[in-house]
Amino acid sequence: MAEFFSENWNAILWFLAAIGLLLVEVFTVQMVSIWFCLGAVAATIAALLGWSGTNQLLVFFLVSAVALAATRPLVKNILRFRKVPTNADSIIGMSGPVLEKIDNTAQTGRVRVNGLDWTARSAGGEPIGEGALITVEAIEGVKLIVRPKA
Repeated sequence: MAEFFSENWNAILWFLAAIGLLLVEVFTVQMVSIWFCLGAVAATIAALLGWSGTNQLLVFFLVSAVALAATRPLVKNILRFRKVPTNADSIIGMSGPVLEKIDNTAQTGRVRVNGLDWTARSAGGEPIGEGALITVEAIEGVKLIVRPKA
């Protein structure tokens, strides 16, 4: 048994690296190390075949790179996180009156849209006077980004 370990210590190290990388993959939310795990498995095989340390490293990097290049675009599509629209997103495109003058420089402005009062900022940066009608273009945090209604 001791003879096996002394003759195959490179293969054992590559195998332990593969196990470690697999554990990292298991305990992370996104795929980050599976490609390197495959490279380490290939390097383990190369070590068992008696290849030199340089060739083992070359196999590790080559297999990891090929696995990454071949599967990463597919994995990105599968793991893509989609933004879930909220109820607040439904007010984009709605109109309402300005309750307090909108002035981005002074950081003031309130509007009423869909029956609710919101802090507002001008999308174009121009001040919008009280009583004007606006259209909601976007939401940034708890502020509406608005334009004067045409």
